[in-house]
Amino acid sequence: MNLLQILLPFLRWFPMSKSTLRADLVAGVTVALILVPQSMAYAQLAGLPVVYGLYASFIPVIVASLWGSSNQLHTGPVAMLSLMSAAALISFATPGTTDFIQLSLMLALMVGVLRLTLGVFRLGAIVNLLSSPVIVGFTNAAALIIGLSQLSKVIGVPFPRSESYLADLWRVIEQIPQLHWWTLAFAAGTWLLISGMRRVSPSIPGVLVAVVAATLISAIAGYEDKSTISTQQILDAQVVQKINTYSNTQSRIAELTEQVANYSQQAQKLEQAGGIDNIKVAKNLLAQVGVNEYELAQLKQTSNLLKVDLHSITLHSSKNANGKMVLNRADNTAVDTKNDYKTWRINHINNEKVTLSAGGAVVGNIPQGLPSFHVPVIHWDLLLALFPAALVMALIGFMEATSISKAIATSTGERVNTGKELIGQGLANIAGSFFGSYTVSGSFSRSAVAARTGAKTGLFAIISALAVVSVLLFFTPYLYHLPQAVLAVIVMMAVFSLIRIKPLIHAWKIDRVGGIIGITTFVATLLMAPSIANGILLGIALTILHFLIQTMKPRSEIISRKADGTLGGIRAHRLAPISEHFVPVRFDGSLTFVTVAYFEDMILEAHTEFPQAEFILIVGSGINEIDASGEEKIREVAKRLDDVGVTLVFSSLKHQVRKILQKSGICEDLGHDSFFSDKETALEVLTARLNAAANSTAHDDLDGDDTPNAKAANG
Repeated sequence: MNLLQILLPFLRWFPMSKSTLRADLVAGVTVALILVPQSMAYAQLAGLPVVYGLYASFIPVIVASLWGSSNQLHTGPVAMLSLMSAAALISFATPGTTDFIQLSLMLALMVGVLRLTLGVFRLGAIVNLLSSPVIVGFTNAAALIIGLSQLSKVIGVPFPRSESYLADLWRVIEQIPQLHWWTLAFAAGTWLLISGMRRVSPSIPGVLVAVVAATLISAIAGYEDKSTISTQQILDAQVVQKINTYSNTQSRIAELTEQVANYSQQAQKLEQAGGIDNIKVAKNLLAQVGVNEYELAQLKQTSNLLKVDLHSITLHSSKNANGKMVLNRADNTAVDTKNDYKTWRINHINNEKVTLSAGGAVVGNIPQGLPSFHVPVIHWDLLLALFPAALVMALIGFMEATSISKAIATSTGERVNTGKELIGQGLANIAGSFFGSYTVSGSFSRSAVAARTGAKTGLFAIISALAVVSVLLFFTPYLYHLPQAVLAVIVMMAVFSLIRIKPLIHAWKIDRVGGIIGITTFVATLLMAPSIANGILLGIALTILHFLIQTMKPRSEIISRKADGTLGGIRAHRLAPISEHFVPVRFDGSLTFVTVAYFEDMILEAHTEFPQAEFILIVGSGINEIDASGEEKIREVAKRLDDVGVTLVFSSLKHQVRKILQKSGICEDLGHDSFFSDKETALEVLTARLNAAANSTAHDDLDGDDTPNAKAANG
């Protein structure tokens, strides 16, 4: 039975009572009401069509609930990983395209394999590399990036995507004069409705109410108003020229992207084949890749500027003599304003076909039906490039899932197994990638709702997934008129609640260096966006560097008596030394290859400061371990001190350290009288030794006095 429970952990749910089934049913339906609109919003955040959010809310949810360890954790699309997925792939494909979708599924597979590997080999402790200030700094920056990235959808303007998120955001702000008032009205109304219902009726999912209400109003009012025309119907030659330039630029971008991928694959195959000629050809191909990538970056920048410029153009429609719709600039006096006309903006360009919009953006057509089984396309040339982002996403997702599980477990009393949770999350991403799912993780908001509504087992998550199945099979046509501004507000409200300032202030007060690292992570994540994984990698690197510096230079100081009789550092407490003839030094760190140089420097510095000292006492209660380098350094330092008449002695050594010194023979070499069980005994014995030596010296001087006065006295 134990083996079965290991292989099939969901068996712990059984047997189920009627009350358990009823509780899970209520929790599952309630979570589903939040899951459907959230998943669509997060899919757009990931640069994918909204249907992929629904796909990610089906198979992964079921697998994670069956093989995870928490009964209340709900897995699925989350804001953080959605943004990180888009950010990791934006350099390799255009959001929404087939290539981008393929890479999203491949990235989900990579994250799943990494999490599963960490779980199987019980390497979950690696998440400890993410210190609290780093996590808070990264989360705050990511929440700002995610939330503000939705600003363009709230005001109804394009969001250009380039290598600099801050530059893109500034271009959005510059477009505020061109905002679409109805879009802004839908966004503001959604925000007010959800916020109001949280206060008035928190038990009713305000997100669902907002989605239903906005969809109905949008459909009735004809919020989406689009028309597709040919460039021949646009009378302004400058506008047509800009459209043609943009279309040609997009075609060239697609061509170069395909070339870069092909050349990279060819170069990789030639390098693997080996041989001087193959390597030469591979180098030439890679050089061409570099040239193409530079041109690609320039073209993308041009394309972004053209897109913004084209959207700023306002066109008025009228009818020509043949009754056909024609368009001209709104400021062109040649427009026949006597005829019935509308104000249009350029929404999308596909060769000579131009899609115009007189209204706002809606979700549009969502494919009906369940995702089919399909093996993810592996782009082998991009595996290495995507690995850092995949690793960070695996760690961030695992950290989210375990922190949520542990938070809920404090109220339920459930024991969370982080290793099993990693396996469950890994399997969910792997299985999901075969059914159209991008990267998923545990959701705090949905898990909290599940716990609050009384979910007893993971069955509630399966029920929520089945609700998504019913939406995919029967209800997608009804979501056509859902305004994208509504989904944007859902994302913004979810992520802005993640921003926390107090932990950084607290870190600054408690650990100044840790606070600086947290702030640095925050700033770096903002500056490096959209590649936000680089921000947290920098934070991890700084944390490790700080740890190494601390480890290499552990706390050590010369100690003396305080007024109350206890011992303290002479510098920290401004104390007078105990004696000029022996120096007690406290060393609070393991004596290993990392710290031996600092240990030696500390002892020699003490000897320099007290040149008359005959003994240097190492108070070693803080030494937890010692290695071969530490043992060798003790011998070396002891010999150097002995050569100048100074004896090295130890007190308060822990059993494991004393045992190694005995085994190595140092105790014999230095003498057992050089080792004391505690510091007070050591101070007592050393004081007595020095006093005895001083008395003996004084007596010898008196007996051997041969001065004239002494002779006269003896005569």
